[in-house]
Amino acid sequence: MSQATISIRVDQTLKKNFDSLCEAFGLSATAAFNIFMKAVVREKRIPFEIRADNFDPVRKKAMDAFEAMKQSLADENVVEWSLEEINDEIKAVRDERRKKNLRSH
Repeated sequence: MSQATISIRVDQTLKKNFDSLCEAFGLSATAAFNIFMKAVVREKRIPFEIRADNFDPVRKKAMDAFEAMKQSLADENVVEWSLEEINDEIKAVRDERRKKNLRSH
C-alpha cells in the first residue's frame, strides 16, 4: 500500500498534550490519526458529536426532534432504515393526514 503524507498546523500545547495522551495509550500520533481516518471512512461520519452552543432556535428544535427519533428507534431496536423505508413512512403519514382532512371536510 502506498503512503501519503498529511501536514497540519495545530497549537503547540495541543500537540504536546495529544502526543502525551497517545503515548499513554501506546500509540503514536500517526497511528491515532490513522485510526480516526479509518473510522470516518468506515462509518461515513465523524465518530463523535460536534456541537455548537449557539444553535438558532429552529435548528435546535430540529436537532432535538432528530435526537428523540434516534433514541426512539434505538429503544425499539431499529438499527437502520433504508431511504425507501423512510420515504414509505413519510408517504404513509401524509396519506393518513389527507384521509383525516377529507373526513373533516
